[in-house]
Amino acid sequence: MKKEANSKLKIIPLGGLEQIGMNITAFEYEDSIIVVDCGLSFPEDDMFGVDLVIPDVTYLKDNIDKVKGFFITHGHEDHIGAIPYILKEVNVPIYATKLTIAIIEHKLEEHNMLKKVKRKVVKYGQHINLGCFRVEFIRTNHSIQDAAALAIYSPAGTVVHTGDFKVDYTPVYGDAIDLQRFGEIGKKGVLALMCDSTNAERPGFTMSERTVGKTFDNIFADHKNTRIIIATFASNVDRVQQIMNSANKYGRKVVIEGRSMVNIITIASELGYLTIPEQTLIDIEQLKNYPDEQTVIITTGSQGESMAALSRMASGMHRKITIKPKDTIIFSSNPIPGNEKAVSGVINELTMKGAEVIFQDVHVSGHACQEDIKLIYSLVKPKYAIPVHGEYRHLVAQAKIAEELGIDKENIFLLSSGDVLELDEESAAVTGHVQVGDVMVDGLGVGDVGNIVLRDRQHLAEEGIIIVVMTLESGSGMVLAGPDIVSRGFVYVRGAESLMEEARHVLEGTMEHCMDKNITDWSKIKTEIKDALGDFVWKETKRRPMIIPIIMEV
Repeated sequence: MKKEANSKLKIIPLGGLEQIGMNITAFEYEDSIIVVDCGLSFPEDDMFGVDLVIPDVTYLKDNIDKVKGFFITHGHEDHIGAIPYILKEVNVPIYATKLTIAIIEHKLEEHNMLKKVKRKVVKYGQHINLGCFRVEFIRTNHSIQDAAALAIYSPAGTVVHTGDFKVDYTPVYGDAIDLQRFGEIGKKGVLALMCDSTNAERPGFTMSERTVGKTFDNIFADHKNTRIIIATFASNVDRVQQIMNSANKYGRKVVIEGRSMVNIITIASELGYLTIPEQTLIDIEQLKNYPDEQTVIITTGSQGESMAALSRMASGMHRKITIKPKDTIIFSSNPIPGNEKAVSGVINELTMKGAEVIFQDVHVSGHACQEDIKLIYSLVKPKYAIPVHGEYRHLVAQAKIAEELGIDKENIFLLSSGDVLELDEESAAVTGHVQVGDVMVDGLGVGDVGNIVLRDRQHLAEEGIIIVVMTLESGSGMVLAGPDIVSRGFVYVRGAESLMEEARHVLEGTMEHCMDKNITDWSKIKTEIKDALGDFVWKETKRRPMIIPIIMEV
């Protein structure tokens, strides 16, 4: 590739910085754009009724003729969840490893998009040429198999993007991370490293996934007379594999419960990423044919999600599984930041039912701790450091590590979503900002719930609503019926008849005032009603419910 003296590489994160989730980054060089990952995030507590949040990709839509393809590092929701929504508008090919593509295909199928979207399975070590870019997939370890880091070669230099990763020398399935390749790329010179920061605050090395298998064996040995229920992430196929191994060793049958868990386990076993021992797996309907001490239930809901299988069992709403006093329940995960309260709620409910709950030492992280991050920096030796994947404090923690390793402070960039970082061998700087943001998905609607709708929902949730209904005579504007007052979520009407009666008098006074002044304009009348009723209600109750006047004409 001949190098233009004036062209720089642009790195534009469109989501995923300063938060966990919604990872998506555009790389642009002249007339080529490639995109790494396309994730969703789950709604905050104040996003009433919103199901998921996806990134705003206005920038990609505006530059659609430059966009060449999506490269996906691994199959977790925060990296693939937005694909079916985004690809309806930015339909370009997707490149990923075998398991990742299979999980994406399952998603596309649910959205009837399998025929519309081009997909290519990429092997580790393979290079894909698109526009001015060449992208190489490098083997890494993570809490889902087939995770990859990407080496992105551009005329301005090479960028290494680790994806989510950990260094696991003894993975349950497949090979260890390809540290040699990181070193080889590092020797040739790397412009920038974009490295996972999720565990950058934690010292030491991340434990191998295999250590959890030993813990499971010990727990199974200690609890030979109880039923065991294990909650973990649906996507952690290696964890499920180890639970099955322990179950098989101790002669127990396994039931998989939870829709996402069943989906991923099915895909993984079809592709050979999961070996299910003969006659270990049984259907949930067959549970009653086996004594409790011969069964294990693997379930979703380790994050306390209200609709997931474990929460339904805890609250006694699960149709097929009832928690019994002697059950042993294992949380094989750590609460994601923000979910602590929900998780402890479920643990309390389970404990009240007499079950024993275990949550120590039955989980290892899928992300690199400080020593693993140092290892990658030392191998890649980047000129610039761009911490990614984490809340702001995690990015800062990684920036500190980079500085300790001798990277100049001015060469470390803590970007925000939407920043445009332009870089080449000589210099790097944030030169602009593109539109980014949260697009909310609620039911079938994508983006039709915005800040105004959320503000209304919040208002309704906090203060309730009063509806005023009346009938006016057309022409004269005489009040024929009403005003009637209906309220929801404001006061309990049966106990507040006098308040409602007074409110009705206030409104009658308002209408007389409108008649005297000859106000016949509806919007004027509605404003008068809102003001008068609003003031009255505030005086009496110190609340500000939403007031909606409805006028009918006869």
